[in-house]
Amino acid sequence: MVDLAGVTAGGAGSVDAAVLIGAVLLEAVLLYVGYGAVEQVFGHRVVDRLKGE
Repeated sequence: MVDLAGVTAGGAGSVDAAVLIGAVLLEAVLLYVGYGAVEQVFGHRVVDRLKGE
């Protein structure tokens, strides 16, 4: 299991953990938006090509 005592006790470790979690969440949002934009631009072309149209 993960020991959360260090995170809840405060200090530099909790700041580092919060920054890491924020960076991962930001990356996830950017990838989600980016892949959505790519799908909007190329989605129909790819589907039509796969259908042979």
